[in-house]
Amino acid sequence: MLEGVKVLSFTHYLQGPSAAQALADLGADVVKVESCRGAYERGWSGCNTYKNGVSVFYLMANRNQRGVALDLKSDEGRETIYRLVRDKGYDVILENFRPGVMDKLGLGYEELKKLNPGVIYCSCTGYGSSGPKVRKPGQDLLIQGMSGLAALAGPGDHPPMPTGTALVDQHGAILAALGITAAVYDRDKTGKGHRIEASLLGSALDLQIEPIGYYLNGGTLTPRADTGLSTRIHQSPYGIYKTADKYITLSLTSFENLEQAFTPGALEGFSAKDQMDNRIEFDKVVCRELLKRTTNEWELIFEELGIWYAPVNEYEDVVKDEQVVYNQCFMTMNHPVAGEVKVLGHANRYDGQPVPLRRLPPELGENTIELLKEAGYSDSQIQEMMKQGKAVSPEKKQDK
Repeated sequence: MLEGVKVLSFTHYLQGPSAAQALADLGADVVKVESCRGAYERGWSGCNTYKNGVSVFYLMANRNQRGVALDLKSDEGRETIYRLVRDKGYDVILENFRPGVMDKLGLGYEELKKLNPGVIYCSCTGYGSSGPKVRKPGQDLLIQGMSGLAALAGPGDHPPMPTGTALVDQHGAILAALGITAAVYDRDKTGKGHRIEASLLGSALDLQIEPIGYYLNGGTLTPRADTGLSTRIHQSPYGIYKTADKYITLSLTSFENLEQAFTPGALEGFSAKDQMDNRIEFDKVVCRELLKRTTNEWELIFEELGIWYAPVNEYEDVVKDEQVVYNQCFMTMNHPVAGEVKVLGHANRYDGQPVPLRRLPPELGENTIELLKEAGYSDSQIQEMMKQGKAVSPEKKQDK
C-alpha cells in the first residue's frame, strides 16, 4: 500500500525502529541508516535474549528493510545521504536522535529541505524538538512517570505502577507512522513537504485521553484502590480479582447481574449508584464474593449471565489462545545466524491477510554497496570509502 514511498530511517532503540517497521510492513522502501559501529539495539536485548549471539531486541523491530552503514560525520557519508534525498527520491526522513544531533551532522530538516522542498521529515523525541525539557532524557519509563500515566495504576498501599512494557514507545511509533502516512497523502495532493514532531510525551498523554479529559472538565479521580479496581475512573467492578484458586478479569457489569451472580443478600444496603459514588466500599464486597468460588466456576456463571470477563493469562497461555493462533499474530523468521526466531507480526490484517515477511532485519551494512551504487558512486569510489572506514558492508567485514 505504501509502494513508492522511500524512507531513510536514522533510528535506534524502539520507538523509531518500530515506526520504520510499520512503514516497511506496508510496502515502503525503508533503508536503515546506521553508523559503522551499528545501532544500539544490535548490542542490547531484554532478559539477555540472544539467538546465536543475535539480539532479539534488534530482530523484533527491523524487518522488511534494507541497511546501509556510513560514517555520517564524514563528507562522503553526508554526501551519500544528500544524493539519495536530492536525486533518488528518498524524501521521507525518520529519525530519533536527541534534538540537535541531526542538525550538527548536516542532516537536519532545513538542510535537507534545500535539497528537496517536498521532503517529509519526522523527528521522534522524548518531549519535542524544543522547550524547557528538550535536554532531559526521553525514555519510556521516565515519561510514564512524569506524564501522570504511572499514577493511574497500582494498589493504594503500593507506589504508583508503570506498565510492564514499553507502551509509550510503541504507541509513539504508530503515531509517528500515522503522521508520515498523512503527510505523504497530503504531499501527493499539494506537493508540499512537512515536518512532523512525534514525542513520547505526546504519546503518553494520548494514551490518557479518557482520564485526563475527565480531570480537565471537573471530574474527580478517586484514590488508587487496594481492592481489584484497576483505574481511578471506572465504576466497580473493573479490574483483576482473586478467586478461590486463581484470578479473573471483570469489566463493567450491571448491578442486577451482580445480584444474580453473588450470594443472596451480599449487596444489601448498596444500589447501582454506589458502583461509582461509593466505588471502593462496593469493590470490597466484590472482592469478598469472588473469593468464594474458583475461576472456572465464576466463568460458567458469568458466561450464563452475559457478564464481561476474561482470564488472566501468562504468556504460555497467550501464545496458545485460540484467537491469537487464528489471527496469526506471530511470525517465524529463519535467520542465517540466529536460526528460527519468533516475533510479533504487524497488528492489522489487510483484505483478510496478515502482512508478509519480505526481508529479514538487515545485517550491519547489508545493502551498503547496493545503495552507494544507487546513489551514483563508482566501484572504485565505493572501495575507497570502505578502505577508509567511511562505509561498512558484510563483504568488507569478511575481508578483515
